[in-house]
Amino acid sequence: MRLPKFFKYGTEMINKEFITRLAEEALQENESLFLIDVKVSQASEIKVVIDGDEGVDLEEIIRVSRAIEHAEGMDREAEDFSLEVTTPGIDAPLCNPRQYRKNIGRTLAVVKVDGSGCEGERVDATDESVMIEWVTREPKPVGKGKVNVTHSSTIPYSEIKKAGSRHDKPH
Repeated sequence: MRLPKFFKYGTEMINKEFITRLAEEALQENESLFLIDVKVSQASEIKVVIDGDEGVDLEEIIRVSRAIEHAEGMDREAEDFSLEVTTPGIDAPLCNPRQYRKNIGRTLAVVKVDGSGCEGERVDATDESVMIEWVTREPKPVGKGKVNVTHSSTIPYSEIKKAGSRHDKPH
């Protein structure tokens, strides 16, 4: 029996790289969209996670899903599979620089690779790092009382173990 293109030969499992290529091709039609993740289970369940610089509307999810499902090499008669195209959930960790940029102004909670953490408002994001600011109340240098002091930190993505937007605070 000859396996369809979307199978890894010798494993009887859907080829993740093939699905990734199909998703990336479908996303090229809208430059504001980008791929976050592709997961393929042994039960032939395919999950494609996409995001967009201005969010993702339902029509785009349907378009990407149909582009993958009806692509040459995808054959439901050869193998039954399920396909889910979705966006990251509100609590999903950030993993792409474009996700950091699209949420400038929102509160970001970061856990660094070294185990330390910080939280602050995103003020800038590049392809290499994110900058956050936060305010603390500190004693006045002279006299009694406290003053607000703004701190900032630029964190390279390579130092971030996990980061997510905080939606429970106003921004």
